[in-house]
Amino acid sequence: MLDPQLLEILVCPKCKGELEYRPQENELVCLHCRLRYEVRDDIPIMLVDEAKPL
Repeated sequence: MLDPQLLEILVCPKCKGELEYRPQENELVCLHCRLRYEVRDDIPIMLVDEAKPL
């Protein structure tokens, strides 16, 4: 589970847009860019090169 304070400040590294946290899939999603950012061991991997398409 990600810290709620961290979720408030995280933005998409590509478009700087809002991210949606999906705890069941353990990922952060940018609906604007249609990218998914994996969360590993409670650490979001915020690298555009490692993001997966929706």
